[in-house]
Amino acid sequence: MMEFEKFESAMGRFASTVQKSSRIEKVAITQALGRILATDVAAPFSTPRRPTAAMDGYALKGADLSEGAKFKIVGTTPAGKMPSAAAKAGECVKTFTGGLMCEGSDTLLPIENVQVQGSEIVVTKPVPAGFAVRAAGESYREGELLLRSGTKLGFSQIALLAELGLFHISVFVRPKVAILATGSEIKDLGERLENDAQIYSSNHIALANLVTQLGYEAMIMPIARDDEKELEGAILSALQSADILLTSGGVSVGDYDFVQSTLQSKFELIVKGAAIKPGRHVRVAKTGEKYIFAFPGFPLSALITCILFLRVFLQRSFGVHESTEFSAILDHDYVKKTPWLEFIPAVLQNRDGRLFVSLQSKRQGSSAILNNLDDDSVLLVAPLEVKELKKGELVRVISVPKI
Repeated sequence: MMEFEKFESAMGRFASTVQKSSRIEKVAITQALGRILATDVAAPFSTPRRPTAAMDGYALKGADLSEGAKFKIVGTTPAGKMPSAAAKAGECVKTFTGGLMCEGSDTLLPIENVQVQGSEIVVTKPVPAGFAVRAAGESYREGELLLRSGTKLGFSQIALLAELGLFHISVFVRPKVAILATGSEIKDLGERLENDAQIYSSNHIALANLVTQLGYEAMIMPIARDDEKELEGAILSALQSADILLTSGGVSVGDYDFVQSTLQSKFELIVKGAAIKPGRHVRVAKTGEKYIFAFPGFPLSALITCILFLRVFLQRSFGVHESTEFSAILDHDYVKKTPWLEFIPAVLQNRDGRLFVSLQSKRQGSSAILNNLDDDSVLLVAPLEVKELKKGELVRVISVPKI
């Protein structure tokens, strides 16, 4: 059996070669979804800036409240306007949701808790002092760190940037990733299968969408056949316009596996396989600041190894600090099929607040079973040093990128 390096050792060596990116650009927040923040963002002001009404009601002094008490209405404060009056003892200001609390008030009495009698209100249901008032700085205070460099911007982070009044934001330039599927047996979409030995390539489509979800800019290259010169030309051509090249297929030791030999002869080879399943024949090479990741041809192998390596690249290059690993309870016994570190597609279930991981709905077989990595999947990790995992055991789980 061929000897493979431990995964942790191979990944550590690869990670040590990745430098922090210095390529930064400014984009409008309307175009920032999925981008990675390049600077820390602190609050330029407190929000709310002053005490604010959390609902429609009457701003008054809470100490004066009692059932049947009367207050004179001395003004009205809609949202976006400064208070028109102060509230002295026995007085109130009608205040709408989001409106500033007037001077002299500390409590918002809801409109449902009063009867209006001309220019006065009568309290029908008192509330505690301070009720329905948002304190100044309740959301955040001036100078407070709100977003860290390396944050992947989703809809909630972008909404926060808008609340801060920031229209443009500094983000890391997205690396251009070329996707190159290889193999004489594969056909592109729209082409005709000439015999039963040929298949349609799904790897280039799947990898392109995966790297886009991870935050890269994907470029799909034409399929390269199992010809050494054609393959070498395709790799060199892709690297002219891309920062990173992903290939699938041709990394084993067969007569037609030319990717690994090309990387060996033309580039600085960093990873020469790892003791993992799937993906033990994975290769990582480097030329200057550009990287080549050569993944196996089986779809599941290609996707899982891509997730593992490209996430580490994001962490090292952009300081991305997503939480992608956690623990769950194994739902049934699992006997390993290999002596390697295994990453097994599984399903995560929340049962009364406890996380369970199960393989029951997954097909058992080769790494070619692409639909094992559907939208509800996670990766169960079976360590190198164990032969089986027992039901009820707390196990390591890795999340799979979702839209």
